[in-house]
Amino acid sequence: MVQTVDYLAIAPPLILALFGLAALFVRYAGFVGLILAGAFEVVLLFSAPRRTFCVDSSCSFVVDDFTLLFQTVTLIAGLVVLLTAHVEIRDTRLPAGEFHFLTLAAMAGALTLAAGRDLVTLLVSLEVVSLPLFALVALRRYDGRSSEAGVKMFLVSVVSTAVMLFGISLVYGATGSLFLDRIGAVLATPSPLESVAGVGVVLVLVGFGFKVSAVPFHFWAPDTYQGSPVAVAAFLSVISKAAGFAGLALVLSIAFGPLASVWGPLVAVLAAVSMTVGNLVALRQKTAMRLLAWSSIAQAGYMLAPLGAAGGGAPLDGLVAATIGYVAIYALMNIGVFAVISVVGWIGEHGGGTLDSYRGLARTHPLTAVALAFFLACLAGLPPGLAGLFAKIVVFQGTILGGYGWLAVIMAVNTVIGLFYYLSWATRLFAPLPEGAAFDRIARPVGAAIGVAAAGTVLMSVAPQLVLGISLGG
Repeated sequence: MVQTVDYLAIAPPLILALFGLAALFVRYAGFVGLILAGAFEVVLLFSAPRRTFCVDSSCSFVVDDFTLLFQTVTLIAGLVVLLTAHVEIRDTRLPAGEFHFLTLAAMAGALTLAAGRDLVTLLVSLEVVSLPLFALVALRRYDGRSSEAGVKMFLVSVVSTAVMLFGISLVYGATGSLFLDRIGAVLATPSPLESVAGVGVVLVLVGFGFKVSAVPFHFWAPDTYQGSPVAVAAFLSVISKAAGFAGLALVLSIAFGPLASVWGPLVAVLAAVSMTVGNLVALRQKTAMRLLAWSSIAQAGYMLAPLGAAGGGAPLDGLVAATIGYVAIYALMNIGVFAVISVVGWIGEHGGGTLDSYRGLARTHPLTAVALAFFLACLAGLPPGLAGLFAKIVVFQGTILGGYGWLAVIMAVNTVIGLFYYLSWATRLFAPLPEGAAFDRIARPVGAAIGVAAAGTVLMSVAPQLVLGISLGG
């Protein structure tokens, strides 16, 4: 059977793959590829939905509102990553060509994952995201911590992939299909193999738990963030996590929806434990990078909470929309924090500097300090960080409507805990500048990265409906 290929549908990831190769030889090819892929996203916005690689009525690659949202957020975050990496590449002699190639390769996997509608496409895309990251994490060859972080991430990823692959094999054996819509249709009817499918669903969920660094599958994240270049840590915290949640939302809503009573309570427990452990440990952190690592784990809990509420029988569309919106807003505000970290400095014993290293930033770089305070307010869910506030309200609403009031209470308590360390960091920005302290001049690419992240977050604060109302079209 010969299939037709819709090249417009696959243009964004294809362009990133091609320009990633070109970046090995041509300076700035990576930036050109991102801009060109973004232009095709605009074209797709007016021509979606599009489907390709189809068998009968089931397709492996679908471009709909869900796909466009995640691909757009990925491209914006990727642009910030490349801009943020400029100074570190220059000052630490990181190989620029290899860095841009690996970054665009991982982004191509993330864009493909958001459009995947069968288990094989999702698994392969997820590995295309992960494999370049092993090399990116360990790219500072002179730093032993970087190599250790790369090895640790590699070992954890291999285990998670093996677990997920075993789960996929059980689901395939029980349903006879790899297409998400067909799996959902089979699971919606009684079957003697339903228990086998249930085990497979749990194993797939465990595999994604590693990818999104949910507790208890989180132990690789803090050391990996600490040992990575700042831009790579930003990629891990934003693009890699968003890709993991995109895949998780797809499989749980389209394929495993009929078994929500099986995976819903498990996801709810993962959400509660992740946000609690992440926030409590973040309270004790003295360095910016480790604080963001544990904060990222806690934020994963908030993202999982609406999905967990599906176990109460609430409609999946609204719950998935809450998670999707939260992930998109989180990506923009969190990538901005990492951009500011590159201003304060990453060289030395502590990646990203200690929190006290940020004292007095407003005295010398007022706009940068205001931007960081704004990003932190968004992460905490406080005005003027309206984007984060709206995202948390939607998540709370979804959890309560799902009948999981106990989870909403845990979220509320954890939100208060998070306020402490976010505000503690923000207040340091406006403290008197310590004697003898100084901050480097902001390089233009880094300033542009902060501006892009700030503009995106402000847009989400003014018009959150751009992302909070989007659901899966199947």
